[in-house]
Amino acid sequence: MSSSSPSGSGGDLSERRGIPAAKFIQDVETYLSQSSLDSNSALAFHQERLQQYKVVEMKLLAQQRDLQAKIPDIEKCLEVVGTLEARKGTGETLLADFEVSEGIYSRACIEDTDSVCLWLGANVMLEYSCEEATALLKNNLENAKASLEVLVADLQFLRDQVTVTQVTIARIYNYDVQQRRVKQVAPTAITAADS
Repeated sequence: MSSSSPSGSGGDLSERRGIPAAKFIQDVETYLSQSSLDSNSALAFHQERLQQYKVVEMKLLAQQRDLQAKIPDIEKCLEVVGTLEARKGTGETLLADFEVSEGIYSRACIEDTDSVCLWLGANVMLEYSCEEATALLKNNLENAKASLEVLVADLQFLRDQVTVTQVTIARIYNYDVQQRRVKQVAPTAITAADS
């Protein structure tokens, strides 16, 4: 969103994590004269900004969906590692069904183990001791939850900017319609006065 921003009235321009803040325009006429824009140019600028906000919103929503899917997976992994640690030293075998591929499951008998293998992504799997795996998974879970909180705040900020931009577009459009009506009425009034 690196468009040049015409200056508006009301508040300093700020941003949140690269998302520029939209300014509420109190007086459209003053805004247009200060920014040296006509109504159509101002409308085009704000509509472009609105589209940029929508693109960013789609990206953030996709990230939010990914994180919301990732958190339960991490919690499930933590639970499994906790179960393995609890059964360590008891001599019991653990019968587990695990997903090999989407919709394909296999059954395994797990005996006492001191280590687990974790998928790290990008087709990489590493073996960790149960304690290391628990620490890693807890850290990943905390990071994912913190990222989700930041993402939710970013989405709220973005929605506020979308609302302000939509109101600004409506105000500029209404101002333009009002000015066109004034220009139409003025010649008609002069013609009627001449008669």
